[in-house]
Amino acid sequence: MEPRRLSPADARRVAIRAQLLDAQRPTDLVETVRRLTFLQIDPTAAIAPNADLVAWSRLGASYDPAHLVSALEEDHSLFELNALIRPIEDLALYRPEMAAWPRYGRSAAWLRDNDSFRRDVLDRLREAGPLTSRDIPDTSVVPWPSSGWTANRNVTQMLEFLGMRGEVAIAGRRRRERVWDLAERVYPADVPVVASEEARRLRDERRLRSLGIARAKAPEMPMEPADVGEGGEPAVVEGIAGEWRVDPEQLGRPFEGRTALLSPFDRLVHNRTRAMELFDFEYTLEMYKPAAQRRWGYFALPILHGDRLVGKLDAKADRRAGVLAVNAVHEDVPFTPAMRGEVDDEIADLAQWLRLEVARG
Repeated sequence: MEPRRLSPADARRVAIRAQLLDAQRPTDLVETVRRLTFLQIDPTAAIAPNADLVAWSRLGASYDPAHLVSALEEDHSLFELNALIRPIEDLALYRPEMAAWPRYGRSAAWLRDNDSFRRDVLDRLREAGPLTSRDIPDTSVVPWPSSGWTANRNVTQMLEFLGMRGEVAIAGRRRRERVWDLAERVYPADVPVVASEEARRLRDERRLRSLGIARAKAPEMPMEPADVGEGGEPAVVEGIAGEWRVDPEQLGRPFEGRTALLSPFDRLVHNRTRAMELFDFEYTLEMYKPAAQRRWGYFALPILHGDRLVGKLDAKADRRAGVLAVNAVHEDVPFTPAMRGEVDDEIADLAQWLRLEVARG
C-alpha cells in the first residue's frame, strides 16, 4: 500500500484529535477511557494524581474524581491492572497474556518456588476477602530477591503477580491502599475468549486509534507496550525521516484546537522522541533532578495551544495553603497576548477544579 503523505500540521492534528485534546471535548468519563485505552496510575501528585489530571485535561470542570472511583468500584465499567485503568471490555484482549504470565525468568522461578504461598494467598482471599496486603500473612518459602522497593514485601509481590495472571484483581482502594479479591469476584463472568494473535491485533489497532499516528515500533512505556504493529495504514510525514502508521479515520477531518495543560505522563507527550519529531517539543520530567539542575520545574505541565506544544507550566498544588502556586510559565515560543490570556484561563480553571486560589511567585 502506498503510504499516506501528511504535512507536519496534519500529523500533529491527527495526534491531538485522537487524544481528545481538540476543541470537541468529550463529555463521558468511561467513553474517554475507551478512546484513550487507559489512564496511567502514578503516585506523584504535585498537582493532582495523574489519572485525574489526564481526565480533567479532556473533560474539564465536569470531571469529578469520584466518578472514576465509582466506575472502578461500583459499576465496574473500568478495571485496574498493572497500574493502568482500562475499560472492562478490554479485559478480553489481555486474558491470553495473563493466562501465560510469566513465561520464564526469575518471576516464573519465584512463583514456582512459592506455590504453597500462592495457594495460601488465594485461600485467604477466598475465605475472608476482599483484603489489603497487610491483612494477608507472609508464608513465602523464598523471599523476593530485590534490594529495591519490593524488598521484604513478599505479599505485595505475590498479589501483583497473581493480578498479572488474572487470579486476583483489585476490588477497590482504602485511601491509597489497594484492596484485593479473587478475580472471579471482581471481573465479569462472561468475558469472551479471544485467541492470542487476534487479541494482539486488536490491541495494536486500539493503541493506534488512541494515538492517531505512531511508529510501528516505539519505545515501551514502563507499563504498556507502545508498538502499533500493522494497525492502520502506512504514512510518511513531510520533513521527518521514516515511516509511520496512521489511523485513516482521523484523516481529512476539520480541526479546531484549544489550549490545554497536560500531565507529564499524558500520552500526547509520553514518547519524548515522537513529541520532538511531530511537535518540535523538548521535555524531560525533572522531579528526579536536583533543584539546581531543573530548567522547567519539579512537575512542569506541558502546554498545548492549537496544534502546537508551546511551553511548560511550573506549578504546585499547596493544599495546606489553599493555593495553586505558579512559579513560572516557560514559553518555548513567544506568547501573543491572546495565547497568554488562554493559558491564564486554563490555569484559573485548573485552580478552580482543585478548589484552590492561584498564587503567582
